[in-house]
Amino acid sequence: MNAFLEWFLASVGSVEPAVRVGLAGLAIMLETSVLIGLVIPGDTVVLLAATGIQSTAEYFALIAVIVVGSLVGESIGFALGHAFGPAIQRSRVGKWIGHKNWRAAERFLEHRGGWAIFISRFVPVLHSLVPLTAGLTGMEYRRFMLWTSPACIIWAATYVTVGHTAALTFDELSGSLHFAGYIFVGIIALFIVVMAIVKKSLKRYTHHDDDKD
Repeated sequence: MNAFLEWFLASVGSVEPAVRVGLAGLAIMLETSVLIGLVIPGDTVVLLAATGIQSTAEYFALIAVIVVGSLVGESIGFALGHAFGPAIQRSRVGKWIGHKNWRAAERFLEHRGGWAIFISRFVPVLHSLVPLTAGLTGMEYRRFMLWTSPACIIWAATYVTVGHTAALTFDELSGSLHFAGYIFVGIIALFIVVMAIVKKSLKRYTHHDDDKD
């Protein structure tokens, strides 16, 4: 396990920091702007990029770029929803997403308002649909940004910190503990389980008694 993780982390770390950080920011931008997040979860991208962090400056740079990427992506999604929302829903992609998911995003915004924007950053599917839906339903862009900005900061800082901490812990223990790799896996696995519970709890908050779909 240790040998494999040493190779894996070295491979990630061997990528030029500016390239690694830039690609992570681009992936997060695409996640919410053109629905890439429905196929490739941003959680995985950020955790992977964070394991390659080699300095404090790179740690903060990755958080900053992820936040900017998220905000740019959500702004693009908002603009697309505002300009082409109905057409997107009628498109092949829109039909693939399904009326139920579109309706869930609309009802969530209708019932929770700004909190829907904040919470959606942490809920699968909705975090890709809510920016589009917010633009489609005519929400004020300034209000949208006021709610999504703190959510993006919290999300980015949490995932980058966990990925970096897991890799840092492995680096410090791998020379003295043959099971250091299992500690790395345990940290990531525990975080994934905790986040799954959080996401499930938040998802319940998106449902309403008067939903018909």
